Amino acid sequence: PVRGPIPPTLFVPVAEHTGVIVALGRWVLEEACRELVALRALRWSQRRDAGSAPSISVNISGRQLSEPTFVEELATILHRTGAPPECLTLEITESVIMRNTEASLATLSALKGLGVHLAIDDFGTGYSSLSYLQRFPVDVLKINRAFVEGVSAGGSDAALARTIITLGNTLGLRTVAEGIERADQRDALASMGC
Repeated sequence: PVRGPIPPTLFVPVAEHTGVIVALGRWVLEEACRELVALRALRWSQRRDAGSAPSISVNISGRQLSEPTFVEELATILHRTGAPPECLTLEITESVIMRNTEASLATLSALKGLGVHLAIDDFGTGYSSLSYLQRFPVDVLKINRAFVEGVSAGGSDAALARTIITLGNTLGLRTVAEGIERADQRDALASMGC
């Protein structure tokens, strides 16, 4: 009430530090799944093409991912809401999955077993090992917005984006870019196959 709206860049680090992010993340996942079901019902009631049915992506914090009950909680949420797992993508930052690679691999494999899609968010900004990238059961690489800003001007941003897209294609992964704000950025990335 005093400060007005507080952006995620301020409240998420506090939630991470205090541990509240686990409960907050659980609530976000449940609400996202409920919204997904409602959007899909609306789409069906309008007799739209089933292939264009809505899907949703949800960012997962490192604390959530490291919770021993996270996979079980997600399974419960999917069951309780009726959300189809194949329409849910969990976005996990590269730095999070690289903290404890073997534990991350086990958790990601269990999540894939539920039928959800997995995306590595902010790819190219952390310290990933390409050998681990090949082992992780992910579906999507997300190009960080830092590389998107100058992608249409060529130079290093374009070279990095092209490299990530090529890597994704080679590994059979879809690549998406975040932070596109201009048509020239969209066009440049689309021409690269993003």
